Parts: sequence; C-alpha cells; structure tokens
Amino acid sequence: MQTYERFLTYIKFDTQSDDKSETFPSTLKQLKLAEYLRDEMKAMGIEDATLDENGYVYGTIPPSAGSEDKPGFALLSHMDTALEVSGADVNARIVEYNGGDIILNEKLGVVTKLADFPELKDAEGEHLIVTDGTTLLGADNKAGIAEIMTMAERLLSDKALHHPKIVIVFTPDEEIGSGVDRIDMTRITVPVGYTVDGGKVGELEYETFNASEATVTINGVSVHPGSAKWKMKNAMLIAMEYNALLPQHEIPYCTEGREGFYHLSEMAGGVEKAEMVYLLRDHDSDNLKKREQMMRDAAEYICRKYGENTVNVEIREMYRNMGEVVEKHPELLEAAAAAMRELGIEPITQPIRGGTDGSRLSFMGLPCPNLCTGGYNAHSRHEYISVESLDTCTEILIHLASQFA
Repeated sequence: MQTYERFLTYIKFDTQSDDKSETFPSTLKQLKLAEYLRDEMKAMGIEDATLDENGYVYGTIPPSAGSEDKPGFALLSHMDTALEVSGADVNARIVEYNGGDIILNEKLGVVTKLADFPELKDAEGEHLIVTDGTTLLGADNKAGIAEIMTMAERLLSDKALHHPKIVIVFTPDEEIGSGVDRIDMTRITVPVGYTVDGGKVGELEYETFNASEATVTINGVSVHPGSAKWKMKNAMLIAMEYNALLPQHEIPYCTEGREGFYHLSEMAGGVEKAEMVYLLRDHDSDNLKKREQMMRDAAEYICRKYGENTVNVEIREMYRNMGEVVEKHPELLEAAAAAMRELGIEPITQPIRGGTDGSRLSFMGLPCPNLCTGGYNAHSRHEYISVESLDTCTEILIHLASQFA
C-alpha cells in the first residue's frame, strides 16, 4: 500500500484529544485508530504488536540478517489531532496543484490563499491532499504514522533492505501535552529514537521551546451597576488590565525564530470571576523563568491596586528544550542528515517553535530528535500535504534505517 493511501485511511478516524477530560487517553475515540494500527501491524508481520490499557501502540521490526548486534532505534508518532479545529468527518481530496489559490469550500468562502501561505509556491507540480475547509486534515500527525507504517511494510517484505531492530510507538494525547505521561519505557528496548512529527521535507529538528502554562484567576466583586461606584471590581476589565501589563509584541503574531512569547490561549469569565490561560514559550530556559516572573509581577501589581488575592497565578512546567540532551548524541543527527542527503535533500536544521513527545522523552532517557513528515499548516483547516512528500519522507525513514544497520 502506498503511503498516501494509508494516510487517507487514517484521517477518517476522529482522534481529537480533549484537555478538559479526566480520562486517559483523554478521548476514547483515539482507541479506535489505535486498535486499527495494532491489527494492521500484526497483519504485516509485526508479531509483538500490542495496544496497552493506556492507549499506546507498540511493535518491533526485527533486525535484518547481519544487523542483530546493532543497538537499533525507535520511531514515534502521535495519533491525536489538535483542539483548535475539528478532526471529525474529514473530507479530503487530492488537488493537482499548478499555482495560485486553492478553493477549499466555495459555499463557505474558505480559500487557501497563496498570499497568506506563500510556501504553496514550492508545491507547484505536486498532488496536494487538502480538506473541504470544514475540518483540519490530520497530517499532524497521521502523516508520520502512515510513513512509519509504510516503511515497516517495506522493511519486512524486502530482505535486501538492511536495518537494525526498530521499535515503533504510537502515542495518544500529544496535542494536550500528555503524550508520554503513561508510556511504558521498558517496551522501548533501544537507546535512542526519533519522533516523526515535523513539517517541510528536510526538517531535522533537535531544539524545542521550553514550555510552561500559566493559569491566571481574577477575583472581582459584583455589585448592582446602579450603585457600583467605588465598589464593583469587574474581573473582566481587570483581566484586560492584567494582559496589558505583559509585553504587547511578545506574542505569536509578532515573533519568529528563537523569539519566545506569551500566548493567551483561553479566556472566560464574568464580573465576579475571570480566568485566562497563557502558554509561555522560550528556547532559553533562563528567559522562560523571566517570563514566568513577569506573570507573577503583573499579579502583584494588580493586587496592590485592587486588593490582596485579586489575581492568582498558577504556573506548571510542560516540557523542556530537548536540545540539552540531543546535542550530546550527534550521531543521531548525522545519521538522519546522511539519510536525507542520499536522497538529494539538504537537511533543514532549525529550532522548533513548539514541542514534541521527544521533548519529554529526551529527559526520560531516550534522546529523540524530530523528523519531517511533509505537512503544512498544522492545527488549521488550511492544512495540506502532498502525495510526493509522503513518499519522500517514507524513503527518508528507510534510508535512516540503513544508517544504523
């Protein structure tokens, strides 16, 4: 089966995770894809393919003849899709792209415009898989799953392809930061790994953001507006005042490269109480600590103005920059770069403006840089990937395997 055919099958499964859920995985519908993948792995000859009680799928490709003594590596991708846009009832089609805008849904006026997404010009002549404009596509990260599965089928069926033992892991709940919360590290019987969760063909990433989440709770005072002078403390207005104390240009809209940010991701409330959730990101851990302190300082200022406990800030660590660990294993990057160059692809090494399961796995003892999948515009109804990119990324994995053989 070709990679794009697998991909089109996997995106039919709605696997959106839920950050408000108290179950694990956060949505039981993720298990439907997990069961399908386990059964598909068994059918192609991965005898130890299993789905555990927490929704993780594991399997091992045995080493080829002559590579039994090689240490091997792991490949990981996540099954869930993002919260921002629905992943249910994905209606995908393949477009032979010859330039210009792509009309996703004429009735709803949803158009992927070249002016908004200039990287489209690099896809001229390719066959793009797009949505109908009502959902995301799911290339993040079902493209990675399809590429790993197609690689596995090729390695198992073609005895001329040399490779070490390869451990495959498909994880739930990566999009809500819980992707490795209950992973069974004893099943990953290799010393190193790669997440297959990147974007543009050629991306080889080993630096991520350091990430924290700050929950800001505003406690107001509700009084009838007709007699509220010097009495009412409107939590919504105080929330706006709090946000205005933060650096106004250090937000995702204004930042790129190694520039960190404060991202107001959620906001709700009324006069008596309001809550805001911020995502704090920076590649430098010291700078992230400064951002966290800025949140606390802003709260202290508001409390001095409106009274004690007007603002409470709770901060939790989400993940750290995996570059601290991966830089100690240059062989991982060298092997991936060599695999790409064998295919005439020059590696693109740049810091990820986000995180992967590898961010936490690297600090759990499995150094884990990130490889490209070929997808664009993740978490968006404008998400797309080309048939050609899916094929190329599959070939990168096959060539990577030979580097370890």
